Amino acid sequence: MVVRFYFDVISPYAYLANERIHAVAEAHGREVTWVPVLFAALLDAFGHKGPAEIPPKRVYTFKQVTRYAFDQGVPLVPPPAHPFNPLLALRLASLDLPRTERRALVDLLFRRTWAEGLGVADADALAEAIDTIGLPGTELIARAGAAETKARLRAQTDEALARGVFGVPSFEVDGEVFWGQDALPHVDRFMRGEDPVDAALLERWRDLPTGAKRPGS
Repeated sequence: MVVRFYFDVISPYAYLANERIHAVAEAHGREVTWVPVLFAALLDAFGHKGPAEIPPKRVYTFKQVTRYAFDQGVPLVPPPAHPFNPLLALRLASLDLPRTERRALVDLLFRRTWAEGLGVADADALAEAIDTIGLPGTELIARAGAAETKARLRAQTDEALARGVFGVPSFEVDGEVFWGQDALPHVDRFMRGEDPVDAALLERWRDLPTGAKRPGS
């Protein structure tokens, strides 16, 4: 009875999803399980470019997330740089902590990145920020740098790929994967047992032949 929430703090869409996913899950008596993954590794696995690597799409992304944030009534402030290296934040979010502490930590990482525009690359500044939510910042930063934690993040990313995840944010419910923060209404409908995708329709799409291929693909 969980909703697996695959995310990378580098994604503003994941920040927006984090603001909503708990209410959606709790409405169906479920809990959110956080699964930090390295978005760059997902892109590499499928030979994709990230939105920030395509100039017009980069501009459009920031316009779109600003509009989404306005609709949701949440703050949105650009980070100091984008793209940025999210590894420290992802490793922190992967630490084995009590549920309430882990949620507070994940919320802090998203908030610093996308609500406050402070970023999550500076370990010392991040340690001080973690102290403010009642957690031992220096200790958690050290744990995030351990080989075990680095391996956990790699394993989470590999497992996500194996489970059919190709982008962030993604949500997995009873083996069904949904992609994008705008898919949350579909997640809600699926948990109500009202998903319009049935086995016959899915089989038809899977068996649909390819009618054309781009050169080099």
